[in-house]
Amino acid sequence: MAEKIKVLLVDDSAVVREVLTAELARDPQLAIVGAAPDAFIARDKILKLAPDVILLDIEMPRMDGLTFLRRLMHYRPLPVIIVSSLTKPGGRMALEAISAGAVDVACKPGPGLPLADMTEMLIAKIKAAAAAQMERMRTVNGLGGETAAPLPMTGAPRRIIAIGASTGGTQAIEQILTRFPENGPATLIVQHMPAYFTASFAERLNKICAMEVREAAHRDGVRPGLALIAPGNQHMLLRQRGEELTVEVKDGPMVHHQRPSVEVFFQSVAQCSGVKVAAALLTGMGSDGANGLLTLRQKGAHTIAQDQATSVVFGMPAEAIKLGGATEVAGLPRIAELLLRHACET
Repeated sequence: MAEKIKVLLVDDSAVVREVLTAELARDPQLAIVGAAPDAFIARDKILKLAPDVILLDIEMPRMDGLTFLRRLMHYRPLPVIIVSSLTKPGGRMALEAISAGAVDVACKPGPGLPLADMTEMLIAKIKAAAAAQMERMRTVNGLGGETAAPLPMTGAPRRIIAIGASTGGTQAIEQILTRFPENGPATLIVQHMPAYFTASFAERLNKICAMEVREAAHRDGVRPGLALIAPGNQHMLLRQRGEELTVEVKDGPMVHHQRPSVEVFFQSVAQCSGVKVAAALLTGMGSDGANGLLTLRQKGAHTIAQDQATSVVFGMPAEAIKLGGATEVAGLPRIAELLLRHACET
């Protein structure tokens, strides 16, 4: 039997610590080895318990979570998932935490996110974090700090671009979108993130990208020069009415423990007849989007899977490759160029 993933909870709320301990302990692959109300107690427990994954709140007494995270990444890098309140400020701070080295972000239960759904998503994130390659995470973060000039296009875009990602995907998506020119192909993205966090993510990208980037809203039009990011805790689908393409944003059951789901998104794109697509499945745990990428390839799309060498977690792309869903496998630095090239093909 494989060893359990050792998890340490760091949160100043005794109620949160108690609830998360009880919920996560139900998964036989997880072992909640300890809990700490602040960063100083957490530091001692890390040395004593050697956890595999840390769940960290941002707002804590004595030392805030971001400061603790930066110190931890400097002295003893470990996979950290930020567990934050479901608020817009919480979303912005969570993005700062990812830039500081956190592997992923999750939200505490609240309106629109029942405890059971939160637990299912958090368990999936913990398992992904335990498999994350921390050295690659730091490398991707370092590359993300360099602002590269947008790439030229070889002609007018003739295909839409569809991208799916999970753990490590926020940095990967940033690297790709910052290379797209202002008049780049219509781009649709599903990144596993909670509500509010996707809005903050889109706002950040909109500031640093030549293209317009925003969180998708129901019935938004799909057009060149615009990248739409699926809102957290909702599925995004592509819909076709004649020559008009729009997105549908809707509730629904989680698929592959995720909402939004890359699989739901890719399959909706594949159902749009006559729509030409260039698609990429990036770093992430599990198999969300793998079958969808295969379906897109079978429908004539050019499909790309991120390679193992540059993936923080080589799960989703690996599954797509096994199924034969990838037209080609490429490292992250090449994916923007490949997507733009194939988006301009007839």
